[in-house]
Amino acid sequence: MPSHRVTASAIVNAPPGVAYGIIADYRDGHPRILPKPEFTALTVEEGGIGAGTVVFVAMRVLGRTQSFRAAITEPEPGRVLVETSLDGPRVVTTFTVDPETGGRQARVTITTDTEVRGGVLGAVQGWLTTRLLGPLYARELRQLDAVAAEASRVTG
Repeated sequence: MPSHRVTASAIVNAPPGVAYGIIADYRDGHPRILPKPEFTALTVEEGGIGAGTVVFVAMRVLGRTQSFRAAITEPEPGRVLVETSLDGPRVVTTFTVDPETGGRQARVTITTDTEVRGGVLGAVQGWLTTRLLGPLYARELRQLDAVAAEASRVTG
């Protein structure tokens, strides 16, 4: 089945470890960066921080609530975290955190690869996915920046 990729990236004004720690913390940090009202639920089913975590996520998209479960892995702990859907179409969202400005800031990239249909229907599905997720990820990155800046002030 063909796939479609949506990517968004931004500089976060906090050290990479702070940004990554927020993303990997599905009990406190990650829920704080999810854009509302689109994300309506994030429930931890197993674990809670990084690899081994399983979450239930609900989103309201185009007037409909969609939900899925995802397993969290860390192919590169402290740098790359991956959420892989456990049901429905295969959706893989990767968070990559790289140092910038000598480690004082982080470049955070969110990339989602999702299965789409072939042909014209798949092209439309990919276009819609980009139109929906692109702005949502831009907001998520801005919220991460705000939460990370606050965390850096508290710990700094």
